[in-house]
Amino acid sequence: MPSSTSATSAKAVRAAGKSSPSRKKGKGNIPGKKRETPWALIGAGVAIIALIGLLAYSLVPKYLDQAAMREAQTDLKEWVPTKENPDPSTKIEGVVKTEYPAGMHVQSTQRVAYDKAPAFGGPHDSAWANCTGTVYAKPIRQENAVHSLEHGAIWITYNPDKVNADGVSTLSKFVQGREQSLMSPYPGLDSPVSVQSWGHQLKVNSVDDPRIKQFISALRANPYGAYPEVGASCSNPGFDAANPPPFDSSPYGPDAVKMDGTGAKNDAPAELGGAGGLGGALPPGVQSIPMPTGAAPAGQ
Repeated sequence: MPSSTSATSAKAVRAAGKSSPSRKKGKGNIPGKKRETPWALIGAGVAIIALIGLLAYSLVPKYLDQAAMREAQTDLKEWVPTKENPDPSTKIEGVVKTEYPAGMHVQSTQRVAYDKAPAFGGPHDSAWANCTGTVYAKPIRQENAVHSLEHGAIWITYNPDKVNADGVSTLSKFVQGREQSLMSPYPGLDSPVSVQSWGHQLKVNSVDDPRIKQFISALRANPYGAYPEVGASCSNPGFDAANPPPFDSSPYGPDAVKMDGTGAKNDAPAELGGAGGLGGALPPGVQSIPMPTGAAPAGQ
């Protein structure tokens, strides 16, 4: 029979076992280590994902733009002039074509009684409106714009009462950064938009009309006889784009120059084209400008 002393010792051992802290053991009864978070690996993963996102943000729009450009070029292929098809605009519905004699100049104080509105041919000022992708905020004098058409430019006009700011922005994309191009409001225009080249005109009701692109492709700087002065400059630094000669919408008076040139003053200055790359008319009283030694006359 166990003694009371032995029973007391056994109880003490059991109590000590219960009160002693338990230990977590790992594999093979080795105490487990605290698991560390792999921050370096996570950081590298986040950086890679961010890089992929950045590349996608940068490259996808460019890819889409290039795809759109390729599609546009394919869509406009039949509207690109060639020797076999010198004037593709003949296939564009709504284009009006009229033959006009070239090279008839008027003075800056004279008006021409144009037979079309906006005008797209006939007598014009000896100074052309700058047409190096110029978007004019103000209406410009027709006599200057028509001279730009003689140089192969496309002139986009719009009725400011019928085309809102978004529409103006859409149209300006056809012009900005493009040689042989200009654009201006035309108060009282009988359609929202009208596009002109020398001897050609197209009027449309929407800035999104696909014929605008077709017209531009067919006739802007078309080298196959679509305009009189092939190779002429569109740059005219002397023409103030911020404050151009004003548009005159009043009725033509009896002294207006006729479409055949009748009424043009004989002292109208000749065009200054090709000398040193300058544009515009000769200053009053200057009959000619000396050509640099060895330079070919303008037009050759």
